[in-house]
Amino acid sequence: MNQLLSTPRRLVLALMAAGAIGALGATGASLVGASRHEQVQAAQPGAASALAPAPASASVVAPSFADITAQNGPAVVNISVVGSARAMEQDQGDAATQRQGGEGLLDPDAQLFEFFRHFGIPVPGMGEQPRRDMPVRGQGSGFIVSRDGLILTNAHVVQGARQVTVKLTDRREFRAKVLGTDPKTDVAVLRIEAKDLPVVKLGHTSDLRVGDWVLAIGSPFGFENSATVGVVSAKGRSLPDDSMVPFLQTDVAINPGNSGGPLFNARGEVVGINSQIYSRSGGFQGVAFAIPIEVVSKVQQQIVSTGQVRHARLGVSVQEVNQAFADSFKLDRPEGALVASVDKNGPAAKAGLEPGDVVRKVDGQPIIGSGDLPAFVGQAQPGQKVEFEVWRNGQARRITAELGDASDKPAKMAQNAAEQDKNRLGLMLRPLQPQEKQQVGTEAGLLVADASGPAAEAGIEPGDVLLSINGVAAARAADVHAALGKAGKTAALLIWRDGNRIFVPVQLG
Repeated sequence: MNQLLSTPRRLVLALMAAGAIGALGATGASLVGASRHEQVQAAQPGAASALAPAPASASVVAPSFADITAQNGPAVVNISVVGSARAMEQDQGDAATQRQGGEGLLDPDAQLFEFFRHFGIPVPGMGEQPRRDMPVRGQGSGFIVSRDGLILTNAHVVQGARQVTVKLTDRREFRAKVLGTDPKTDVAVLRIEAKDLPVVKLGHTSDLRVGDWVLAIGSPFGFENSATVGVVSAKGRSLPDDSMVPFLQTDVAINPGNSGGPLFNARGEVVGINSQIYSRSGGFQGVAFAIPIEVVSKVQQQIVSTGQVRHARLGVSVQEVNQAFADSFKLDRPEGALVASVDKNGPAAKAGLEPGDVVRKVDGQPIIGSGDLPAFVGQAQPGQKVEFEVWRNGQARRITAELGDASDKPAKMAQNAAEQDKNRLGLMLRPLQPQEKQQVGTEAGLLVADASGPAAEAGIEPGDVLLSINGVAAARAADVHAALGKAGKTAALLIWRDGNRIFVPVQLG
């Protein structure tokens, strides 16, 4: 399921793989410690006064997580991975630099290159030179869920790894076997050959409230068994990456190396796996995301029993319902998932879902934001029948659909991609619904479901209505293609936006 999102992408979604501290095997890496001044200050007796408890009159007192950390810390593990990247042969000067600990050169096609790209680690010198394989190391976190060695972590922590090593708090190390990974939810299951291991207790996110205290334990920057504390900032958060996970958002300090580590509630139960952050720098900036433990448990069960994970597919692309759409559709609230397009012969099409439908509920569960729909469908199973409550032409309807398999390639999506490639504007368009035609005051027009390329550069946005191109009415997609076929290097697009009609010049190249 594709999700059409208008969220600005000025922030970088950083997967918290420990590649940020990963050493290039041939070159090494160093951790920068505190300055001598800071060390001296920390050692002075007076420094402890800063940690004195708040006075009794303080209105808010944070709970102590010392007992939870002491009890569960031994079940949190450090995960080291070794993969390979293709390094370019350099001249003698660069080779000498590498021997002295200089930065290595990574190829974008290397399996673990994503570890480094996400954190902005320089990747210089991509010239046409001979290449050779070289080891790449990274670190992450995980936690033990069974006494015989079952461990949960993030899929991106072990992605492409040739060797995975698990280190316990008692300093024992084990070679781990990757039982399976699920990139769609970013969950991986490992196993080590050991017995009588400490384990964590799993909780439920349904018990969590926004504002509740939570604790993370992991290995940020390689500092094993580090504890950080914060609160739940939001629940059911969807991210602009077509994710099917309803993330927990927290303000717990999460950094490279925390990936795959557990998030505990105030009762010492694991409620999620720390996975991602929003950051402009690659480091923590106050917004972190964890995969809910219910999602993790479903993936774990499938991997342990079958070695693979299956997800359902509905076969629609959706977008947010803003106030303008709510007014147009005569909805009481701007909630739901607006169906922008439907895959031909997909599960949604067979069930009767149409572009312009607003999905309000699935199996009785309210759909507030557009991201709620792919999150629900992604956690369902192929072949499962679900009931949708949709809003169409000012009335509520109930539609039952049998979900397909996400591993099946949707033919309609491929066709849409091909059509976009042929569309010199870079627009994904759909017909207007009756209510939209009434709002715009036209019988001819196409709603912009997504904009990229020349159209986006010219300022056209999802939600705009394309009325004409170079004076040719845009009643159908065929009209757009015909007008573009006759256009030169520029096209004048007449757009309806927020009650106004404006012409937008687009440079076609």
